[in-house]
Amino acid sequence: MMEMPTREEAEPLVFRVIDLKQYTYCPRVAYYHLVLPAVRPITYKMQSGVERHVAEEDRERRRSLRTYGLGAGERSFNVPLWSPELGLSGELDMLITTAGERIPVDYKDSDKAGAHFRLQLMAYGRLLETVAEGPPVRRGFLYLLPLRKAVEVSFTPRLRQELAGALDDLRAIGLWQRMPLPTAKPARCVDCEFRRFCNDVG
Repeated sequence: MMEMPTREEAEPLVFRVIDLKQYTYCPRVAYYHLVLPAVRPITYKMQSGVERHVAEEDRERRRSLRTYGLGAGERSFNVPLWSPELGLSGELDMLITTAGERIPVDYKDSDKAGAHFRLQLMAYGRLLETVAEGPPVRRGFLYLLPLRKAVEVSFTPRLRQELAGALDDLRAIGLWQRMPLPTAKPARCVDCEFRRFCNDVG
């Protein structure tokens, strides 16, 4: 973990939930988004993902909540969330509210519920806890579009701690603008839109 800046230094910084996902996938991607925000190639994969999200929302409105193991609940779509306390903002794909809990749902154009997706979902959970009163937020779902499958993610103390650590690291990147090391998984670099900016990866 990077050295943590003081609270006074970090307060002005507000990150997007997607920055956390990118940081977990590869710290360099988060760095480029934060330090070089104007340099962000739009890939076919990104555009395709946006289109699939729109189509899925229409299907979701007709789908039973049994997909999430629920008998009843109220669905809200494209929920904007912002917390000065966390220094975090984002837009949640769907929120399910029942009498006993609030459940964030994030659509993913992927067949795997990777660690970076789980951390992103945890961030939405913390935002819900911080910005609005209501039933507790104990879990969420990643809805994998290619598989049409909902994967439950419990908001454990360990996942909450990982979120806090990632936010600390993002604050350090944003404040000092030091390029972090690339991902330890070189296969992730193959289709990366920022690959041409890295001179130390194959």
